[in-house]
Amino acid sequence: MLVSVWSSGKPRLGRWGRWWNPRRQHLFAGHGPARRLRALGSLAGTALLAALWLLWLLWSTPGEAPAPQPTLTILIWHWPFTNRPPELPSNTCTSYGVAHCRLSTNRSLLATADAVVFHHRELQTRRVHLPLAERPRGQPWVWASMESPSHTHGLSRLRGVFNWVLSYRRDSDIFVPYGRLEPREGPAPPLPAKDRVAAWVVSNFHERQRRVQLYRQLAPHLRVDVFGRATRRPLCTNCLLPTVARYLFYLSFENSQHRDYITEKFWRNALAAGALPVVLGPPRASYEAFVPPDAFVHVDDFGSARELAAFLAGMNESCYRRFFAWRDRLRVRLFSDWRERFCAICGRYPHLPRDQVYQDLKGWFQA
Repeated sequence: MLVSVWSSGKPRLGRWGRWWNPRRQHLFAGHGPARRLRALGSLAGTALLAALWLLWLLWSTPGEAPAPQPTLTILIWHWPFTNRPPELPSNTCTSYGVAHCRLSTNRSLLATADAVVFHHRELQTRRVHLPLAERPRGQPWVWASMESPSHTHGLSRLRGVFNWVLSYRRDSDIFVPYGRLEPREGPAPPLPAKDRVAAWVVSNFHERQRRVQLYRQLAPHLRVDVFGRATRRPLCTNCLLPTVARYLFYLSFENSQHRDYITEKFWRNALAAGALPVVLGPPRASYEAFVPPDAFVHVDDFGSARELAAFLAGMNESCYRRFFAWRDRLRVRLFSDWRERFCAICGRYPHLPRDQVYQDLKGWFQA
């Protein structure tokens, strides 16, 4: 307000009151038009400055619209495991929740791509060679692999080449697990009905593998039905989950035991199917970094295969269901599409070090 009231009833002038001070009435009356115009001009100038100051505050507020983000181009030098890459429309990464990201297999983009990805299997088999002579200065190169160190060879040839790593390892620059648990929306579906004990799907069956040795020790004490190419009982893609769902337990035995190496044998074959995973892989702590501690049975918690078999065979229904308490609030999310994995590069791109080089990729990956 411009005028306030004392308790005595006399008027008190506010902070703008000087313009209405009776002693200054001569600015507006009795001293000629020129003087009045100068006074009005002074007042208008003050108002204009105040308006400009307010506009400047509005323009400089933190909530102003950011500049448009440029689209990143990720060049995949060779699509994993195939000579026929999938279609990559412009909205490929948008469908995975990643904006401003373009995937391409067009090698003519080498000079302009924001990053180039090389899948290791093709480098290992020498189906693909690195274009070192044509590499643009400062361009980040990404080494990608979802295989374990036991099945990864030829890393010694790649010293000082790659800037970033894409893999299942949690300490990767672009971390892409085989799966994870996410908050569930709505009620959980009921557990599938169970009428069989334990299942195992395996293709590569070699006696030197720890998983085969453990199976040999477990089988005399627990009924295990084995499927897959190793036993000439393959399961079609759409048959695997319904088949495993009928079993109480699934042997989520990894082909080798390495840091964070937890594959679809755990996420899809067991958890997504609704069977309790009995895991052989990295230590329990690695699994607990991904799922609750009571969502699986770890073989390392038992002194022998016979002790493990006795625990599984003696489990009652109440105890069994406690291993699935997580399903009330969480669901399984699988990551098996290489397009989604490569789109993750764009999500991490602003946070990745530009001056990093893996001088000893083999030493890092086999640690």
